[in-house]
Amino acid sequence: MVQGKRKAAGSSPRRGKRPGKKGDGAPRTWKQRLKRISLWGLVTAVVMGLLGLLGLWIAYRAIDIPDQNAEFLTQTTRVYYKGGKKEIGQFAIQKRDSIEYDEMPQTVKDAVVAAENQSFWTDSGLDPKGILRAAFSNAQGNSTQGASTITQQYVKILYLTQERTWKRKAKEAILSLKIKNQLSKKEILEGYLNTIYFGRGAYGIQAAAQAYFGRDAKDLDLAQSATLAAILNNPYALDPDNGEDAERRLLGRYQYVLDSMEEMETATAADVAAVRKSLPKFPRIRSDAQYGGQRGHVLTMVRKELLRLGFSEQEVNGGGLKVTTTFTKKAMDAARDGVKEERPEGFGKNLHVAVASVEPGTGAVRGIYAGQDYLKSQLNWAVEGGQAGSTFKPFAVAAGIEAGFELKDTFDGNSPYELPGGGRPFENQGNADYGRVNLIKATQDSINTAFIDMTLAMDNGPKEIIEVANRMGIPPAEPANPPFGFPTSSPGLEPQTGVSLGSQTVSPINMANGYATIANRGVAADAYIIEKVVDADGVVRYTHKVTDRRAIPEGVSDDVGYALQQVVKAGSGRTTLGLGRPAGGKTGTATNGKGEVSSAWFVGYTPQLSTAVMYVRGKGNEQLKDWLPSYFGSGYPAATWTSVMQKALEGEPVEQLPGAAWVKGEAPSDGHEPAPPPPKKTKKPKKDRKTEEPRTTAPVETPSDDPTTQLPTDLPTGDPTDPDPTDDPSSPSSPTSTPPPGNGRSPGASASPRPRRRPAA
Repeated sequence: MVQGKRKAAGSSPRRGKRPGKKGDGAPRTWKQRLKRISLWGLVTAVVMGLLGLLGLWIAYRAIDIPDQNAEFLTQTTRVYYKGGKKEIGQFAIQKRDSIEYDEMPQTVKDAVVAAENQSFWTDSGLDPKGILRAAFSNAQGNSTQGASTITQQYVKILYLTQERTWKRKAKEAILSLKIKNQLSKKEILEGYLNTIYFGRGAYGIQAAAQAYFGRDAKDLDLAQSATLAAILNNPYALDPDNGEDAERRLLGRYQYVLDSMEEMETATAADVAAVRKSLPKFPRIRSDAQYGGQRGHVLTMVRKELLRLGFSEQEVNGGGLKVTTTFTKKAMDAARDGVKEERPEGFGKNLHVAVASVEPGTGAVRGIYAGQDYLKSQLNWAVEGGQAGSTFKPFAVAAGIEAGFELKDTFDGNSPYELPGGGRPFENQGNADYGRVNLIKATQDSINTAFIDMTLAMDNGPKEIIEVANRMGIPPAEPANPPFGFPTSSPGLEPQTGVSLGSQTVSPINMANGYATIANRGVAADAYIIEKVVDADGVVRYTHKVTDRRAIPEGVSDDVGYALQQVVKAGSGRTTLGLGRPAGGKTGTATNGKGEVSSAWFVGYTPQLSTAVMYVRGKGNEQLKDWLPSYFGSGYPAATWTSVMQKALEGEPVEQLPGAAWVKGEAPSDGHEPAPPPPKKTKKPKKDRKTEEPRTTAPVETPSDDPTTQLPTDLPTGDPTDPDPTDDPSSPSSPTSTPPPGNGRSPGASASPRPRRRPAA
């Protein structure tokens, strides 16, 4: 009985549905997924591209080209005293004085095209690669990339803000395209030349012609046109008023512009050769009246510092910045009035007096006096400085104590001081002999030979003195990188035997800051003049952070300060006792290479303020002796310092200065131990009146010592004849009049001689 068909042997099983087919629930292969993603990606890209084009078309229609002849308005940057409420001044902007294209000389048009955009007459006005490069750079926070075509520059300067964003770059590209399509090249160049910034507050070629050459733009010749076109590259760095380096850079750029004009055949070879060798003459242009007095010097300092901090010239002049400085009106007025009170009359513009006041602990410059009215002279002597003279000696005292010497160690104070290797000997003032003197006496009476002796007794004295001075706030000989302070260099600060005598040039700002380190017990801070910068939108663009550091140990600083207090109490700075407050300071009188007295200083401090005063003549290195009635630092500079400080500190509490720490150390060489104490006076036994010899009719005269070798009679505490100096008992931090135990050193110190690291030189 048949029950059904049997499968044939070896037949395959029934096939199911293909894997991956729609509806079967099986997973897709990776190739299928990739194909599907690519399809959707293409659709998305097309849609986004269409939306992008739509957005570009909408933006193109929405952004209008402003009237190129409308008044070009800028927001004025204002500068304020400390606290940001009372205004010092503002960076005045000359309003754009538009002129027609035909009024502009052809030389100006050709020079600017040659300098800025040589393909201007033939290009599309857009540089896509440049836009992308600048956009990427700016969006990443790098330095601002300039527009590469005149068309783009015109858009950027006239219509846009200083923000560095993708949005701004996109808007710039759209405006450039629209201007290119709707304005002729002549119209673009006209608008550009009427709005571009040329420096000196001048926007547009007409204002620039007046600012640099005192004439209308239509009267500019080839050399003047090429000069203004060159300045466009960097209006501040290429302004010839900013020094010889700026003038040298300008000459190079000027020659490039002329050569480009010759290559483009917009100037003949003969015309170029006639003017290429040197820049045209720049007449003296009277500054804006608001820069009168000391205000112009302060505003110039602030402008330079803003540029150093990274703000652009255009932002400084027309960015609507609010700049809060460190200056106080009280300190500024004190500097001005103090100079006016003490400066001798009848010396005219050849006598330059500089003042700088710095706050200990912060480095904030509170007041300056730069010299003459800014409208009469733009040279700022508070920045330029002069030879420091003996005001540099405190840094040597600090270096000597760090090296192991002590305040009571003695040095050769006789004159002249013959150098071991020969050469011109060093002398004291008046070639006076003082015998062996300790560091207190050497500082108090500014004894040159003692400082030379100490310098040579150190392992590498000149280098050590410079290193200590640098740490305390005196910049090196060459500008530091990053900037050391303000200013950034001390020309001539080289490791020479006489470095402590101050032949190097130091700014009063930095000298005041170096002494502020002593007032702050060895902690130094970089000098600065700008506290905060806020832009027109209220965004804080810069805030200063105090950068302080331990420059020298506190004990070393207190010992240096003690020596400087003796200068005021009983030494060359006694004139300043009229301040009526505890103070330390140092006089200084420098000589130039001709042996002429080139500068006179007094630098001193209280706990609240450190001030430097400098007197120089002519170009800053000319003879004061027999010209000024008094040419020593103890004369006019000390009197000026006293007057300035009295006014600056009026109403401030009287604060004390620390006494000496009596730091002990291991001296670097032999032969400088403190002078032995004077023999004790013994009372003579009383004679029996009955056996006393009768008096003669006249006293017997005895010969006196040679006055050239005799020490002064008004010796201070700490003189070699008094080996155990003590602090002023009027100072609350001073010890009692009992000398420190152990040979006058720190409590507990041994009276036995100290070990020496090497034999005397």
